[in-house]
Amino acid sequence: MSDRLLICTDLDRTLIPNGPQPESPGARQHFANLVAQPQVSLVYVSGRHRELVEAAMEEYALPRPDFVVGDVGTTLYYVGSTEAWQRQAEWERQIAEDWGGHSHAELAATLQGLSGLQPQEESKQNDHKLSYYTPLTTNIEAMEAAINDRLETLGVRSRLIWSVDEPQGIGLLDILPARASKYHALEALMKLQGFDYGNTVFCGDSGNDIEVLASPIPAVLVANSQPEVRELAKQLAREAGHEAALYLARGNFMAMNGNYSAGMLEGIAHYHPEALPWMGFDTPGSES
Repeated sequence: MSDRLLICTDLDRTLIPNGPQPESPGARQHFANLVAQPQVSLVYVSGRHRELVEAAMEEYALPRPDFVVGDVGTTLYYVGSTEAWQRQAEWERQIAEDWGGHSHAELAATLQGLSGLQPQEESKQNDHKLSYYTPLTTNIEAMEAAINDRLETLGVRSRLIWSVDEPQGIGLLDILPARASKYHALEALMKLQGFDYGNTVFCGDSGNDIEVLASPIPAVLVANSQPEVRELAKQLAREAGHEAALYLARGNFMAMNGNYSAGMLEGIAHYHPEALPWMGFDTPGSES
């Protein structure tokens, strides 16, 4: 049993119940009970930028995090009890090297004219993230080849993250420096704060969580995730030898459905049964 626990969670359709599937009543309050414990540190890991993270915290009455990995891993903040939101510039200096000295504007201009790439709003861009909307019918393999061909001519080392905005029915693409991702940012944060795989859990639902879901970091895939995400996560975890570090929420834990925070609680209890009393359930229960 560890005396410290680092809980890292995606926001949209993981902690935030903004997908089409129903949320179990009371699940978010039990999650709030858990992360209120002094031995628990909370990290939000999101594609959202700071203002949208703060908006979600207010709209859904989310607990205050200790850290925020934002913009799909391109920003890292220490929030803390005073809500200081201290941006960790060293992380951004590290990932900036992969851009080879090129600016966001230069890279965007290089990709201009590729059919099927529609730039997202300015608020969703940053120095180390180019974000696009794409049709759900996009040939991902062909699009990646076209993007990589253009960027590699500039000496840029990049990472392409694909996901789906399920409610809007549109594809999303984030182009990041090669070293920038939710996974790499979490590894850096864990090292900085003295956590390891034995006392860290990540929870997610979508394509931009795949790298963490298939990594050595113990991970939970909530039940409301799309079937193709579940299959890909299982495949990649198996190929990497990390099957034991991926838990697929199924529901029936504490009579909840496994969606959103209910699935998070189920998976956290799977890895850390000692945390079950911290969740504030009235009656004893067991994992499904």
